[in-house]
Amino acid sequence: MSNEVLKAIQYRRTVNQISFTDQPISKADIEVILEAANAAPTHKRTQPWRFVVFQDQGLQRLGEELSRIYKEITPVEKYTEVAEQNMAKKATMSNVALAIIVDYSGDLPEWEELAATACAVQNIWLAAYSLGIGGYWATPGLINHLEGFLKLEPNQKCIGLFYMGHHDGEPREPVRTPVAEKVRWED
Repeated sequence: MSNEVLKAIQYRRTVNQISFTDQPISKADIEVILEAANAAPTHKRTQPWRFVVFQDQGLQRLGEELSRIYKEITPVEKYTEVAEQNMAKKATMSNVALAIIVDYSGDLPEWEELAATACAVQNIWLAAYSLGIGGYWATPGLINHLEGFLKLEPNQKCIGLFYMGHHDGEPREPVRTPVAEKVRWED
């Protein structure tokens, strides 16, 4: 495929922390990724996406908070120390984490603001891919308890964490069923 945009759309994949290297992501690359997110489509130009960038000690604080929340809200019969430690580890094994936040305007249905923010996340994924950076969008239930830590306003909601890192993972072929199985033509 010769078109770089279409290639990025086809070959962008989830890359988990296990494949991340220690190579830091530069602030310039993070800014390029965030500018790509900011170019997402948005109805009535509400631009509902917001991000909190965690790196270095910020990742440590995020991991500690996720671990604390897990311990606080998990019923005793479901709690495991390993799971608690893994909450912190996911953050600290990343080079950068972005808290993904929807800033609901009140002018549009919430689903439209959510869809626009999801488009911004897709742009993050594509921009990261183009820079040789892997990542994935994590949506643990713990995100529903981050409002104080993230200093969210009443009209804001965290809808996930996007973990990123340079990686040594091998490119993978896309695994998709044929588009013809998902489309009906009306001529």
